[in-house]
Amino acid sequence: MPHLENIVLCRESQVSTLQSLFGERHHFSFPSIFIYGHTASGKTYVTQTLLKTLELPHVFVNCVECFTLRLLLEKILNKLNHLSSSEDDCSAEITCETFNDFVRLFKQITKAENLKDQTVIFLSEIVWEKFRPNTGCFEPFVLYFPDYSIGNLQKILSHDHPPEYSADFYAAYINILLGVFYTVCRDLKELRHLAILNFPKYCEPVVKGEASERDTRKLWRNIEPHLKKAMQTVYLREISSSQWEKLQKDDIDPGQLKGLSACTHVELPYYSKFILIAAYLASYNPARTDKRFFLKHHGKIKKTNFLKKHEKTSNHLLGPKPFPLDRLLAILYSIVDSRVAPTANIFSQITSLVTLQLLTLVGHDDQLDGPKYKCTVSLDFIRAVARTVNFDIIKYLYDFL
Repeated sequence: MPHLENIVLCRESQVSTLQSLFGERHHFSFPSIFIYGHTASGKTYVTQTLLKTLELPHVFVNCVECFTLRLLLEKILNKLNHLSSSEDDCSAEITCETFNDFVRLFKQITKAENLKDQTVIFLSEIVWEKFRPNTGCFEPFVLYFPDYSIGNLQKILSHDHPPEYSADFYAAYINILLGVFYTVCRDLKELRHLAILNFPKYCEPVVKGEASERDTRKLWRNIEPHLKKAMQTVYLREISSSQWEKLQKDDIDPGQLKGLSACTHVELPYYSKFILIAAYLASYNPARTDKRFFLKHHGKIKKTNFLKKHEKTSNHLLGPKPFPLDRLLAILYSIVDSRVAPTANIFSQITSLVTLQLLTLVGHDDQLDGPKYKCTVSLDFIRAVARTVNFDIIKYLYDFL
């Protein structure tokens, strides 16, 4: 499909393979496909674009948002039910307690003869070997999405050029941008954000009539100091886009500005702030201290009873430790005044914090014991967040006892 090649760039091999696996509507489909690769390598975008372009009925489920098996099974069933039924027929939400219930309800929603035409597609940043059960299973077709090369990134980002400027002019800008950032950042989403944010400053001499689109040297001298500022701030998302534009306009060094840093100006949803606070506590407090901080009527426990030789060094010097999702939620429920149900809304906010790189989703070890996270923000940052919800985080930190 020529138009599909124009939409999905630099993934011709993967698109061709997926089209072959999907086949025609009257063909038998492959039972399962496992697609893996690093973040921002095009896995989700290519798969969803291909399914929509080919007009293949499908549902998309984010497993990170489904903390328990029940949430996962119910989301699959309800999305399938909405796909195959009219709005009047699927007004009631389906509940599913066990996997046996899932099989029974799945048969009701999907006719058995249609199972041969269905494919399950898994998208992951982890290799298939980490998921393979010891008891054996039907092996999926494994498809790898490699990282984009610098040439791929140049082509994809240049494709986004504004209509009021020539393609060559924007391509030259992207070439400069990649020359600065490619060694430290190869994430397509981050690079696209940086390209959009800094382009007005790049074309400023052209707008003012001080240079032409071909005066590359003068344009580079104008943008170079601002790209260096971007290395210190925007890449780490310490300030918002509007604040960055203010920095560009006023020509102020970000280190001299007070109040523009995210450390003192945090805009997050209400529960996201408490989720981030809970994640910070889980990252820097030993797990066995949770009873001391978050359980009522635990009795008086001296810090010396907790202390071990290897913990004499401050946890903040050792860095954040990974923690499971159930521990994060347990701390969250303890520090939030109102009752918080484990709904998809809470899990979607956790996913958003990972997307914003305030939390990091770390890989599992040998066992699939659920996702584990690390909190990546600094103490100053989390104290600023805590102040916005009147939460005294210091009294809950083990290092400050």
